[in-house]
Amino acid sequence: MIQFQKFVLSNGLRVIVHPDFTTPMVAFNIIYDVGARDEHPDQTGFAHLFEHLMFGGSVHIPDYDEPLQMAGGENNAYTTNDITNYYIQLPAANIETAFWLESDRMLSLAFGQKSLDVQRKVVCEEFKEHYINKPYGDTWKYLRELCYTTHPYRWMTIGKDLSHIENAQLEDVKAFFFKHYRPCNAVLCVAGPVELEQIKQLSEKWFGPIESGEAYIRNIAPEPVQQSARRLSVTKDVPVSVIFKAWHIAPRLHADYYKADIITEVLSGGQSSRLHQKLVKELQLFSQIDCYHTGSVENGLLVIEGKLLPHVSPEVGEEAINQEVLNICTDRISEAELEKVQNKIESMISFEDLGLLSRANNLAFYELLGDAQMMNQEYEKYHAVSCDDILEYAAKTLTADQCNTLLYLSAQSGVEA
Repeated sequence: MIQFQKFVLSNGLRVIVHPDFTTPMVAFNIIYDVGARDEHPDQTGFAHLFEHLMFGGSVHIPDYDEPLQMAGGENNAYTTNDITNYYIQLPAANIETAFWLESDRMLSLAFGQKSLDVQRKVVCEEFKEHYINKPYGDTWKYLRELCYTTHPYRWMTIGKDLSHIENAQLEDVKAFFFKHYRPCNAVLCVAGPVELEQIKQLSEKWFGPIESGEAYIRNIAPEPVQQSARRLSVTKDVPVSVIFKAWHIAPRLHADYYKADIITEVLSGGQSSRLHQKLVKELQLFSQIDCYHTGSVENGLLVIEGKLLPHVSPEVGEEAINQEVLNICTDRISEAELEKVQNKIESMISFEDLGLLSRANNLAFYELLGDAQMMNQEYEKYHAVSCDDILEYAAKTLTADQCNTLLYLSAQSGVEA
């Protein structure tokens, strides 16, 4: 059971305090409720651009990293389609440095054309390096556009098109910041050898004076229920052909999310999983095959991804995947198989919670979802799933008419798209 306390500042900033006196370090994690799903379709990539801009200096602090390093700390950040997360680890004796740094860039970034030009160039180079020039780098561009027709999950976190970042204007960037990076749209978690009153005082001192901002009301049209199968084939100069098959699954807060997560483990959770045993070891069709889900807050995707061996045709590989999917949709998994997966997931959660920074991250995320206490209820939600639940959910979800198939073919194989 993860122990914590929480309070809310008058400007709407939610603060979680997780005492842990077994370490001299503090984890300082702040999540903003903004991700790629909150972007305009003609101005995508802004949330990720801000991940970079937030390190370019704030209104009173021209250099973010230097004072943190002098305090013995380190930091990083990441952006998803749902959230933007910034985190710091530093000695508890220097905790006020983290409050100073994070509050100043929440107050206001040091907006300037030079900073925008520098970070825009960095992001554009990242786009080219990882998503244009890298083998398989555009996979998720194709897959998201295939699976989503309406919802903003249809573009990648880095953006839909390079030109959106290239053409980003300073006024647009400022407007995005003051719309989303406000106290009322954020959750702060401080974990380590700290006391509640200490964190209350520091929070009031550094974050309290910041204006709340207007509450952002998310109004995203849901993705329509898929009525028929979709397929796309592309041929690229890549080493091997890869098959992707994806289905829409329940949102993060729905009970069916846990069923989908268990299904991914049954199909692909290690060397003894169904897909590996049958399609890699026995039939020797794939060099590697995985099943995973996107973990999205709204309706995400369950994806099977398999790298074909050179001698295997896409038709044969796809048919083998289809058979394994059919098996889990028509045959009830055993109690032993379910228990094995549930125990593995419980071990994974427990191992993840060993890390102080991971605990701080998760507490902030669950609070953003609705209540940090949900972090302590995960075990029981997984163990509440039965074999019949898995069969029922697989049968209604992993259907042929709701499947999205991307064949990412190797030009070297001689197979035409």
